[in-house]
Amino acid sequence: MVDSLDEKIAIVTGGGSGIGEAITRELARGGARVVVADLDEKEAERVARAVTEHGGQATACRVDVSREHEVRHLVKDTASAYGRLDYQFNNAGIAIGGDARDLTLDQWRRVLDTDLYGILYGTLAAYGVMVNQGFGHIVNTSSGAGLVPTPLNTPYSTAKHGVVGLSRSLRLEGADLGVKVSVVCPGYVRTKIFDTAVVVGMPKELVHRPPGRIRMMEAAQAARVILDGVARNQAVIAFPGYTRWAWRVSCLFPGILDRAAPRQIRVIRRYRTAQDRT
Repeated sequence: MVDSLDEKIAIVTGGGSGIGEAITRELARGGARVVVADLDEKEAERVARAVTEHGGQATACRVDVSREHEVRHLVKDTASAYGRLDYQFNNAGIAIGGDARDLTLDQWRRVLDTDLYGILYGTLAAYGVMVNQGFGHIVNTSSGAGLVPTPLNTPYSTAKHGVVGLSRSLRLEGADLGVKVSVVCPGYVRTKIFDTAVVVGMPKELVHRPPGRIRMMEAAQAARVILDGVARNQAVIAFPGYTRWAWRVSCLFPGILDRAAPRQIRVIRRYRTAQDRT
């Protein structure tokens, strides 16, 4: 858990559900003032209301993170209202998967606009504020798919790899200016993204289900792991253990994945619908 959260100012995008909601609740429980930003205004308001009913401090704001000016105004208005910005959690994301040859460029853009550029907009806006004030911590949500190749979910993996590169590079730049940057790379966490994800031409459960005996982590537990990593200023907050293991294997022994993945892909492609075959 992040220490000394009393009266700290935090923005959480995608705060209306899943990991974002859980982070919001944990931050507020520690005494922070949280701006719950989400495309779904009703869900953002629900979370903010639940926080205040339990004695915390939170306000809701509708924000489309794929629109740079909305994110910029969110950060600017929050810093202006409270006099500073301590934490920026760029968490909002979507998923569109399937065989890459079946995906349209528009579908690629939708994923990249939210999962990569949405993170970039929040990062740059917060970075400017934090450099000027001389402190702050930017926390970007990537995924285990940002650390290892994720076939049949390539747009999502592309965006998440970009978030890792953005965060780790900016971390080195920001260190001398008082700004911390961390990137979060979770494995399977029980959130709405599995319900709202789009999979083209294949059964959704084949692309997004956890493999083998892996169980989904609950969002509340994930939030505690994330905030513990933030408190320790970890560069990459990768969890659970199988995510860290897969990352190490991918780095040290990439040939293993190169040999194993094609077999798995062939099995899933058997279910590719006839009308999508080209």
